[in-house]
Amino acid sequence: MSVSQAWTRATVPGQKVAGVYLDIRSDEAARLTGVRSSAAESAEIHSMSNDNGVMRMRHLSRLDLPAGQTLHLAPGGNHIMLLDIKRPLRAGERVALTLIVERNGKKISVQTQAEVRTLEQ
Repeated sequence: MSVSQAWTRATVPGQKVAGVYLDIRSDEAARLTGVRSSAAESAEIHSMSNDNGVMRMRHLSRLDLPAGQTLHLAPGGNHIMLLDIKRPLRAGERVALTLIVERNGKKISVQTQAEVRTLEQ
């Protein structure tokens, strides 16, 4: 299991949510079933889609991780949403994440950190 390119954007005072984007790869079939972060009260897996010109976001209970393939979580698509951020995220900081992955019937925790980028990126 590997996680790379994890990032989020800096937030402004009063902003309570932030999207996190990353690449995740598993050598075996697995599922991303949850996320935790000390930077927020809760975190969820979300999808974003364009429905006849209207962007819609919805909570997902899991994301399948096909064996040997990299799953890209990116702006405008599947992503992690940090909810009720505890304090503004500042460019240059790192946000700790725990990804909950189910593989072979067992849940494992995968630790990673997301780089906080400037608002313009």
